[in-house]
Amino acid sequence: MKIAYFDCFSGISGDMCLGAVVGAGVSIKELEKELKKIPVGGYRLISKKVKRAHFASTKVDVIQGPKPLTRDQAKGFKVQCLRNWEDIERIIHKSSLSKEIKQKGLNIFKRLFKAEAKVHGEALDKVHLHEIGAIDCIIDVFGTIIGLNLLGVEKVFSSPINLGSGFVKTETGILPVPAPATAEILKRVPVYSRDISFELTTPTGAAIIKELSSGFGDMPAMNIGKIGTGAGNRDIKDRPNVLRLFIGDQRPSVYQSDERAIIIETDIDDMNPQIYEYVMAKLFKAGALDVHLTHILMKKGRPAVKVTVICNESLKEDLMEIVLKETSTIGLRFYETKRKVLQREIKMIDTEFGKVRVKFSRLGDDIIEATPEYEDCKRIAKRLNIPLIEVMRKIK
Repeated sequence: MKIAYFDCFSGISGDMCLGAVVGAGVSIKELEKELKKIPVGGYRLISKKVKRAHFASTKVDVIQGPKPLTRDQAKGFKVQCLRNWEDIERIIHKSSLSKEIKQKGLNIFKRLFKAEAKVHGEALDKVHLHEIGAIDCIIDVFGTIIGLNLLGVEKVFSSPINLGSGFVKTETGILPVPAPATAEILKRVPVYSRDISFELTTPTGAAIIKELSSGFGDMPAMNIGKIGTGAGNRDIKDRPNVLRLFIGDQRPSVYQSDERAIIIETDIDDMNPQIYEYVMAKLFKAGALDVHLTHILMKKGRPAVKVTVICNESLKEDLMEIVLKETSTIGLRFYETKRKVLQREIKMIDTEFGKVRVKFSRLGDDIIEATPEYEDCKRIAKRLNIPLIEVMRKIK
């Protein structure tokens, strides 16, 4: 499978995405040919090689205005921008793009408009995209989607996202970084803010990566074939203001998953032990990967129980809320870890007791463990009135 990995160490924006796909090998002519399927005009693409902190990269600009204008004249050329959700939705539906590309674009713009509507306290059909022109945004969004499609990318991944810091000047005034819409879009996405005192991630860039990425974290195992580097608008001293895009074939893993996880812990010494069963069941139902209890001794020799919950990043807040509400604890610890999980499959096996489900755990092609399903074994033991341990031993 061909995959793409966005390295967002200097944030992400729509024009950086466009520069990255062009830098990875998509020709401007091929891109413009596909973009003509969208019924908008009065623009052209200009690609140039630039340096950001001595780092070679590609800058792609959407120039609005008639072709005879010089580049300097085009920069000052103004066109009427359609910024309503209804207008953008209509333009996308009128395009002759493939159904899949249309839907991805609609999803990205829906994220943008929903975020703007929420932070401004307006209805979806009333909100405008104040900071971006419709043509620029449409070209950045669909240029990225089309570019990845032309590169043969089947799945996208991303690093955690650098937001920048400080303040950004907008039409509505000075706002803190990340801008409210950017923060809203990137809920449940790993982000950070480091070193740079201006906006690195824009709402458009946030919406693109939130919609397209299947996961956020370290670069997956892959054989890199192409690298595209999209330039940001500013040249930052001592740090390349670029977005790197890695394209390559995903290397097959002997594991089912190799991923980040969050561990949530708390120590409890003053709760009725009967409550633990209820809490554990609720945590599992809410999506916890695992929950376990450990007997510990606290200060002054007090016996206590350490509750440990393992979960994905996206469920951290929900599961912490359950622990805080359903137990007597008044505080939690949480930290990130990594985990590897063997490939697993459940098969129905014929045994001397009839059909039984067996879980096979594999490392590559090797079977590491075969475990009969506990509930099936328990049912057989009760039916035949024989020890459960004997049933499990014979099946295994």
